[in-house]
Amino acid sequence: KLSPTLQELEVTVLDTRMCNNSRFWDGEIAPTMICFQGRRGSWGPLPTVTSPPAQGDSGGPLVCGKRAEVAGVVSFTSRDPTDPFKPPVATSAVKHKKWIQNTLR
Repeated sequence: KLSPTLQELEVTVLDTRMCNNSRFWDGEIAPTMICFQGRRGSWGPLPTVTSPPAQGDSGGPLVCGKRAEVAGVVSFTSRDPTDPFKPPVATSAVKHKKWIQNTLR
C-alpha cells in the first residue's frame, strides 16, 4: 500500500563501476545515474522499519547534505526491490543542472 506521507530512507551511494559489473546492472548504469542502497533500519518515520525503495518511489528526491540539496530523482529498481545485486538507481540532478536551470527560466 502506498503511503500518503513522504517517507525518508538514509542511503549510501555505491560506486558506479561496481554497479556496472556483470553481477549487478551489467553495464546499464550511465554516468548520469546514481546507484544507492538503503542503510539497514533507516526507512520511514520509525528507525526500526527496514524497506528498500520500490515501485511508487520513482520520482522521489534523492537529497544530500545538511541543507538537503537535491542530488537526484529516484528512477528505477529491480522487480525484486530486495535483490542486493540490483540496487535502486536515481537520475543525477547535478549532471543535468544546466538543463534544469535553462528549463526553469
